[in-house]
Amino acid sequence: MNVRPISRTPARSAPPRTTSRVPAGRRRAWALVAVTVFALLAGCASGPPPAAKRPPEAVRAEIERLLPPKTSDRAGWAEDIQRAFSALDLDPGTSHLCAVLAVAGQESSFDPDPVVPGLGRIALAEIDRRAGEHHVPAVLVHAALRLESPDGRSYRTRIDAVRTEGELSRIYEDLIGSVPLGRRLFADANPVRTGGPMQVSVAFAERWAHDHPVPPELEGPVRREVFTRRGGLHFGIAHLLAYPVSYDRMLYRFADYNAGWYASRNAAFQNALALASGRTLALDGDLVRYDNGAVGATERAADALAPALGLDTRAIRRALEQGEQPGFETSDLYRSVFALADRKAGRTLPRAMLPRIRLESPKITRTLTTAWFAERVEQRYRQCLATAARSP
Repeated sequence: MNVRPISRTPARSAPPRTTSRVPAGRRRAWALVAVTVFALLAGCASGPPPAAKRPPEAVRAEIERLLPPKTSDRAGWAEDIQRAFSALDLDPGTSHLCAVLAVAGQESSFDPDPVVPGLGRIALAEIDRRAGEHHVPAVLVHAALRLESPDGRSYRTRIDAVRTEGELSRIYEDLIGSVPLGRRLFADANPVRTGGPMQVSVAFAERWAHDHPVPPELEGPVRREVFTRRGGLHFGIAHLLAYPVSYDRMLYRFADYNAGWYASRNAAFQNALALASGRTLALDGDLVRYDNGAVGATERAADALAPALGLDTRAIRRALEQGEQPGFETSDLYRSVFALADRKAGRTLPRAMLPRIRLESPKITRTLTTAWFAERVEQRYRQCLATAARSP
């Protein structure tokens, strides 16, 4: 995030001190009046004082009212959500609570480690696919799966019985750690990438835990914590809400939750850049490519406008690399591209758009997109707000 220094007026030299001849009692009275007036003026300048924080029990009570009627262990869900908001120092207002409940409802139907139908079959297909990519004979792979795993069962038996991603993640960890072939197939990278009640990205959770303090009860291996209700909610709420945005709708946070921070803002920038440059761009929110300094289509379109923008290619690259940070909106590139595009369009273009991304996963059996996800969650969010409006 770019932080601009605050400009300060040079301090003037203080006038020479003089000895007051006002009686001490009157000086104290005047001082009290001065302090009171200063406090009132300061209050007017900074706006009303911040509202008192809501008591935890009030937050938990509201969450219990907003949870779907058939949710099991409502008190447990309410406690874990409230504690996550408190630990992350986020505002537990109704809008934020409904946003969290909408994502959890869409991703897991309020199951901490949801069952995935046919997960064993999906896992075996993924192992076979990876074996093919690495030119490993299938007979060798399935022989390795018949080996005894750390819990006494064979890997194949455990995979056939697996029901949740949390269970599958533990199988992969054992396979990578115990069988040389496992490390060859998975390159020390567990292929289960999301998990828990909000299906939060494991990679995001690991980065967050590295950069921020986490509650003592979440200090175990992050991958394991993601698949618990408390851990999954903590990291999921951080991913959804713990970053500043200028969006006017929660819809775009939902899209970012699926596609990555600021994907909706960046897709709108790509839309403006496409109009200003006359080039066709994928509105996917990815502004730069990081593979060996390669230049992607978005960067090429911006480079083509360099003379009109008054920027060189290095400045453009530096700005685009801020695409996952709030400061990108204050960059000369962002402002200049929108200024050109707005003039060309004859109107103010949107500053946020749903990214156009097709979702791909072994679990997905039909065509789904980030827009589909965001709109489904938005429906749940609005239903939750309606429930809150009806509550006493």
